[in-house]
Amino acid sequence: MVIPAPLRRRLGLKPGDVLVGWLEGDRLVLRPRAAVEAELWEMFAREEGSLAEALIADRRREAERERGEG
Repeated sequence: MVIPAPLRRRLGLKPGDVLVGWLEGDRLVLRPRAAVEAELWEMFAREEGSLAEALIADRRREAERERGEG
């Protein structure tokens, strides 16, 4: 895929930069991977405790509910 030079300069993209892409409706969104990673780290940095432990606890509660409904 070729991104026009004026857009590459405006976005600060250099040869070899990795982009992440996804669809939003009928639009293809491309963002530098480093920017997406930085946003994710910032988002999860605000979480207190262990995210892994919270996910495990949620899954255990879900499994208990499923056993109770069976």
